[in-house]
Amino acid sequence: MSDQPPIIQSATASKKFSCPSCGGEAQWNPAKKLLVCPFCGTTSPAQAELTATGGEEIAEHDLVAALRGIPDSARGWQAARTSVKCQSCQAISVFDATRVGQRCDFCGSTALVPYEEIKEAFRPESLLPMKLSETQVRESIRQWYGSRWFAPNKLKRAALTDIVKGLYIPYWTFDAQVHAEWTAESGYYYYETEYYTDADGKEQRREVQRVRWEPSAGALDHFFDDELVPASRGVQPEMLRQIEPFPTTSELVPYNAGYLSGWVVERYQIDLVAAADNSRSQMERKMYALCAQQVPGDTHRDLQVESVFSGQTFKHVLVPIWLLTYDYGAQHYQVVINGYTGVIAGKYPKSWVKILFAVLAGLAAVGGIVLLSAHR
Repeated sequence: MSDQPPIIQSATASKKFSCPSCGGEAQWNPAKKLLVCPFCGTTSPAQAELTATGGEEIAEHDLVAALRGIPDSARGWQAARTSVKCQSCQAISVFDATRVGQRCDFCGSTALVPYEEIKEAFRPESLLPMKLSETQVRESIRQWYGSRWFAPNKLKRAALTDIVKGLYIPYWTFDAQVHAEWTAESGYYYYETEYYTDADGKEQRREVQRVRWEPSAGALDHFFDDELVPASRGVQPEMLRQIEPFPTTSELVPYNAGYLSGWVVERYQIDLVAAADNSRSQMERKMYALCAQQVPGDTHRDLQVESVFSGQTFKHVLVPIWLLTYDYGAQHYQVVINGYTGVIAGKYPKSWVKILFAVLAGLAAVGGIVLLSAHR
């Protein structure tokens, strides 16, 4: 069996964004906010190539109606794309049809197979353009690793930034107006004087805290705006939570395939039904916390919250990230950078030698304090 990575090709002609000078395929450059030709360097303004304008309204879709069925006109990418599925991390990557995919952009595996959709994916309504350039991201990663004291020195010297990749990953956002009614028992502290006999047989007194419980009730109205639910399989969810938020309430632009020219996109694998259920659970937890803040008294118990949802809408959006994946020893690591805000989250190997020195230093410091105290 050949050890060569599988080569996956598509015979479909791709919709290109041509350079006005040489005719080559231009790619979206986040630093310049222009389409840039990699062959001759010519730049062209986005509006010359994109059909969407900044003035277009980004629509919110009615959730109940959408769950009954999304029309075919709202599906697809508006440009020919190739889809592959990684058999290792299960991410589905979508990229320009002219590109040849040999390794997974999320985990580095060569186990890629063509992915054929039974029904095309629901097209994103909007996206957050990539704002950070590759140069900025590489420098941020170097600084981030430099501040990880427990990271092995070998890791800090390694050229890990050579394998950083820019990607667009899928999110669902949900809006809802929620009315909640709650009941609880409010606790109010008071103190009583208690008398007791100590070990010497003497009578002593002390103040003991008690709680007086009273029934309470109330109501709360809250509007959730763009509650984020990630739909990615390629990036660890806990990593995404650490680099959120993405400014989807103010900085989104209408979807157009031109923004994705030259970039890999992950297709959502958490569908609308599962995402809506996830979002509702998130909102209910937050409503519970908001109601808990309203309960009077010093403490409370038996809080019961009944929430009614209305005006539920959603959007399918793409957000930009930079992803660094690497192996160190037998372990696999990811570092994720928010492609708009620059926030970084990630895991890294730790040097047992440095940890040992830190523990010994801590013990030496404690021992020194004890000796000084003993000599006083």
